[in-house]
Amino acid sequence: QVQLVESGGGLVQPGGSLRLSCAASGIIFSAYTLAWYRQAPGKERELVASISSGGSTNYADSVKGRFTISRDNANNTMYLEMNTLKPEDTAVYYCNANYRRSFDRRSFIYWGQGTQVTASS
Repeated sequence: QVQLVESGGGLVQPGGSLRLSCAASGIIFSAYTLAWYRQAPGKERELVASISSGGSTNYADSVKGRFTISRDNANNTMYLEMNTLKPEDTAVYYCNANYRRSFDRRSFIYWGQGTQVTASS
Protein backbone atom coordinates (compact mmCIF):
# COMPACT_ATOMS: atom_id res chain seq x y z
CA GLN A 1 0.00 0.00 0.00
CA VAL A 2 1.38 3.37 -1.04
CA GLN A 3 1.49 6.16 1.54
CA LEU A 4 2.73 9.71 1.31
CA VAL A 5 2.66 11.51 4.65
CA GLU A 6 3.35 15.22 4.92
CA SER A 7 4.48 16.98 8.07
CA GLY A 8 5.95 20.30 9.15
CA GLY A 9 3.13 22.69 8.37
CA GLY A 10 1.95 25.33 10.79
CA LEU A 11 1.46 29.00 11.53
CA VAL A 12 4.37 31.35 10.93
CA GLN A 13 4.73 35.12 10.76
CA PRO A 14 5.43 36.71 7.36
CA GLY A 15 9.14 36.57 6.70
CA GLY A 16 9.49 33.34 8.65
CA SER A 17 10.51 29.86 7.59
CA LEU A 18 9.11 26.35 7.61
CA ARG A 19 10.37 22.98 6.44
CA LEU A 20 7.89 20.49 5.06
CA SER A 21 8.63 16.76 4.87
CA CYS A 22 6.98 14.01 2.84
CA ALA A 23 7.70 10.46 3.92
CA ALA A 24 6.88 7.79 1.35
CA SER A 25 6.33 4.06 1.61
CA GLY A 26 5.19 1.37 -0.78
CA ILE A 27 6.95 2.75 -3.86
CA ILE A 28 10.42 2.57 -5.40
CA PHE A 29 11.05 6.08 -4.17
CA SER A 30 14.20 6.80 -6.20
CA ALA A 31 12.42 6.15 -9.50
CA TYR A 32 9.69 8.72 -8.97
CA THR A 33 9.48 12.36 -9.87
CA LEU A 34 8.38 14.17 -6.72
CA ALA A 35 6.58 17.45 -6.35
CA TRP A 36 4.92 19.83 -3.94
CA TYR A 37 1.58 21.37 -4.89
CA ARG A 38 -0.53 23.83 -2.94
CA GLN A 39 -4.14 24.89 -2.90
CA ALA A 40 -5.41 28.09 -1.35
CA PRO A 41 -9.09 28.60 -0.50
CA GLY A 42 -11.10 29.29 -3.64
CA LYS A 43 -8.16 28.63 -5.93
CA GLU A 44 -7.00 25.74 -8.07
CA ARG A 45 -4.21 23.45 -6.98
CA GLU A 46 -0.89 24.69 -8.36
CA LEU A 47 2.58 23.24 -8.75
CA VAL A 48 5.08 24.75 -6.32
CA ALA A 49 8.23 22.75 -7.06
CA SER A 50 9.32 19.42 -8.49
CA ILE A 51 12.43 17.25 -8.43
CA SER A 52 13.14 14.48 -10.91
CA SER A 53 14.59 11.08 -10.15
CA GLY A 54 17.91 12.49 -11.33
CA GLY A 55 17.70 15.50 -9.05
CA SER A 56 16.70 18.20 -11.54
CA THR A 57 14.49 20.83 -9.93
CA ASN A 58 11.79 23.17 -11.17
CA TYR A 59 10.03 25.99 -9.31
CA ALA A 60 7.00 28.18 -9.75
CA ASP A 61 8.03 31.77 -10.43
CA SER A 62 6.29 32.88 -7.25
CA VAL A 63 8.62 30.84 -5.02
CA LYS A 64 11.94 30.98 -6.90
CA GLY A 65 14.74 32.08 -4.63
CA ARG A 66 12.68 31.47 -1.49
CA PHE A 67 11.81 27.75 -1.57
CA THR A 68 14.13 24.78 -2.02
CA ILE A 69 12.99 21.25 -2.86
CA SER A 70 15.20 18.28 -2.05
CA ARG A 71 15.01 14.50 -1.71
CA ASP A 72 16.69 11.85 0.41
CA ASN A 73 16.38 8.57 -1.45
CA ALA A 74 18.05 6.63 1.36
CA ASN A 75 15.23 7.60 3.72
CA ASN A 76 12.37 7.84 1.20
CA THR A 77 11.73 11.45 2.16
CA MET A 78 11.23 14.68 0.25
CA TYR A 79 11.56 18.17 1.70
CA LEU A 80 10.46 21.69 0.97
CA GLU A 81 12.45 24.40 2.70
CA MET A 82 10.37 27.58 2.68
CA ASN A 83 11.97 30.91 3.56
CA THR A 84 10.73 34.48 3.56
CA LEU A 85 7.15 33.28 3.69
CA LYS A 86 4.44 35.65 2.50
CA PRO A 87 0.72 35.72 3.31
CA GLU A 88 0.06 34.60 -0.26
CA ASP A 89 1.94 31.37 0.45
CA THR A 90 -0.90 30.37 2.78
CA ALA A 91 -2.40 27.13 1.47
CA VAL A 92 -2.67 23.41 2.00
CA TYR A 93 0.53 21.85 0.66
CA TYR A 94 0.37 18.42 -0.94
CA CYS A 95 3.10 15.92 -1.67
CA ASN A 96 2.96 14.20 -5.07
CA ALA A 97 4.85 11.26 -6.52
CA ASN A 98 4.58 10.24 -10.15
CA TYR A 99 6.20 7.67 -12.41
CA ARG A 100 5.60 6.63 -15.99
CA ARG A 101 6.49 3.04 -16.78
CA SER A 102 8.54 3.02 -19.98
CA PHE A 103 7.38 -0.19 -21.66
CA ASP A 104 3.64 0.60 -21.63
CA ARG A 105 3.57 4.29 -20.65
CA ARG A 106 1.30 3.57 -17.68
CA SER A 107 1.39 6.35 -15.11
CA PHE A 108 1.45 5.90 -11.36
CA ILE A 109 0.43 9.00 -9.42
CA TYR A 110 0.08 9.31 -5.66
CA TRP A 111 -0.88 12.15 -3.33
CA GLY A 112 -0.46 12.88 0.35
CA GLN A 113 -3.25 14.13 2.55
CA GLY A 114 -1.92 17.69 2.76
CA THR A 115 -0.54 19.94 5.47
CA GLN A 116 -1.68 23.48 6.24
CA VAL A 117 0.78 26.34 5.96
CA THR A 118 -0.35 29.74 7.20
CA ALA A 119 1.77 32.87 7.00
CA SER A 120 0.03 35.53 9.04
CA SER A 121 0.74 38.06 11.75
